[in-house]
Amino acid sequence: MNTALTLKQASPGSERSSPAAVFPTRYLRFGMFQLDLHRQELLKNGTPVRVQGKVYQALVALLENPGAIVTREALRTRMWPSDTHVNYDANVNTTVNKLRQILGDTNGAPTFVETIPRKGYSFIARVEYADAVAATAVAGKAEPQEGIASFWSRAHASMFLGAERAKIWFTAGMIALLMAAILLGAAITLYWHRAF
Repeated sequence: MNTALTLKQASPGSERSSPAAVFPTRYLRFGMFQLDLHRQELLKNGTPVRVQGKVYQALVALLENPGAIVTREALRTRMWPSDTHVNYDANVNTTVNKLRQILGDTNGAPTFVETIPRKGYSFIARVEYADAVAATAVAGKAEPQEGIASFWSRAHASMFLGAERAKIWFTAGMIALLMAAILLGAAITLYWHRAF
């Protein structure tokens, strides 16, 4: 059951001014994405993804309470000060559409961000939290390996095993194809020799 969530814009000295103060850990993982709250960086399979400031703010707002409805008004209040003169509805729509585009999501078949008609948006994907991740070279920077979350190491192990299995099946398929070609060649040769 979704519950409506109204977020207040954080004042500079408040606890909500930093997303790190809201989340229990530094890293959030959903699907093939990882969000580093300290660096304010989104990674897709370990590769940095360029995210504009307003789009990042919308993502963080949705991730603060996955499954809850974040109202359009809450997003507007969070992303634009009250003295800003813009078309809020169009800007909220554009920002959420840009977020969907970055995540490879669609409004018709959402995986991450679902539109709740006449109310707002909800982050529907499973979110995992971790204090640290495996070392990843990103723009010449490496993260420390201490405190690696178990889900992260399991994901890397399953990717490695999946690649190894794929190599084995490919090799077996090629051998079977070669054996079939040899048998077909032998059958054709035998047929031609008996026919003449």
